[in-house]
Amino acid sequence: MKNLDQKSLENAYRLFETNDIEKIEIGTIKGLQQIHKYLFGGLYDFAGEIRTKNISKGNFRFANALYLNEILTKIEKMPEETFEEIIAKYVEMNIAHPFMEGNGRTMRIWLDMILKTRLKKLVNWQFVDKTLYLQAMERSPINDLEITTLLAKNLTDDINSHEIIFKGIEQSYYYEGYESGGDER
Repeated sequence: MKNLDQKSLENAYRLFETNDIEKIEIGTIKGLQQIHKYLFGGLYDFAGEIRTKNISKGNFRFANALYLNEILTKIEKMPEETFEEIIAKYVEMNIAHPFMEGNGRTMRIWLDMILKTRLKKLVNWQFVDKTLYLQAMERSPINDLEITTLLAKNLTDDINSHEIIFKGIEQSYYYEGYESGGDER
């Protein structure tokens, strides 16, 4: 793992080890920015800042930067009462992709904090297959049923387990192509 990735992974662990996660706003754009800044502060000069340039991955163009603030305001107002509503909000945030880098890692923590607060659940990410997850997320702008079903199968009510949280962080980095170099926690 590159030094930058190792540092952001350490920051992710520290977010939970220090309980700084408890200071993060739940389900808001500000909260998402707080997580991003915590993970990538000192690593990227744009940590916690909403992007002003257009970005894409493969053949998919994320939300146009010109309309991004308006889109984010609408996403923030989406309901969070049911699992399906929370996943719909997560999918819309993924389509927006508000940061130049680090969106997936930031949004998975953001999603878990919404689930923990609203439903007393977490995704047990260590059991969510990387290929199935990435394929479901790729198709989610058209239909979010696949990602909803995949994540629903891997929910846990063990919301205070540091092992589940830390394994989830490691899995999140693995989804993005980073290897942690063994069991660090």
